[in-house]
Amino acid sequence: MLRNVLTTIAVTFIIIPAAALLWRSVEQNAWQSTSVEAVQAALFLSLFTSFISMLIILILGTPLAYSLATRPSWISAVIEMPIVLPPAVAGLGLLMAFGRRGILGRWLLEIGVSLPFSTAAVVIAQIFVAIPFFVRTAQVGFEAIPVTLKEAATVDGANANAVFRYVTLPLAWRALLAGMLIAWARALGEFGATILFAGNLQGETQTMPLLVFAILERDLNAAIWTALILVGVAMLVVILSRWLTSSARALVLEADQ
Repeated sequence: MLRNVLTTIAVTFIIIPAAALLWRSVEQNAWQSTSVEAVQAALFLSLFTSFISMLIILILGTPLAYSLATRPSWISAVIEMPIVLPPAVAGLGLLMAFGRRGILGRWLLEIGVSLPFSTAAVVIAQIFVAIPFFVRTAQVGFEAIPVTLKEAATVDGANANAVFRYVTLPLAWRALLAGMLIAWARALGEFGATILFAGNLQGETQTMPLLVFAILERDLNAAIWTALILVGVAMLVVILSRWLTSSARALVLEADQ
């Protein structure tokens, strides 16, 4: 009985904020916002930068996740550090690394490349905070593939690249897709590291989370609508990623039989 009560309280606590946003949007006719252009600009920028970030994460994170799945290493702790790192600290670290006076930024400035407070800075911040989510999910997907299937392919004459291409990827692609969705949603919702490293410039670095922060006091309706879009995306990503993860397990079990 107590367990059911506590479970209900926990679920209700999570649902109430999203429900409150939806209720206030209907009550106040939030769609009548006067900041439509700002919302559209932030939405376009968020989708563009998060898509670029997702592609880079896929390219960099897939071999990393496979390496960690086949050869466990202390590097896993380093990769997952951004998950628990305070966003403000992440942004400050990026600024110290890639800022105009940063460790790498000063060298980039000499060749005419300035990253802070640019769209590129938004992408870098998104990659930094989102790549651990992809790597963790992809690693679990790779680890779920039975070693016997890889060994059978090796016995049949396949080299390491062939095993990865024809055995591992076909069985792990759903886990990779689930990781991409989670990483994309995390990149889409990034705030703290972005505002410190990229700033909050409308049309250039102002993503949807930054718009909610900037416009909250002068146009509550726009803030509510932007927040609802992010909530909807989050719900959709969670549902799809859970379905992909469960179907990936079923696919592996079927292949192992």
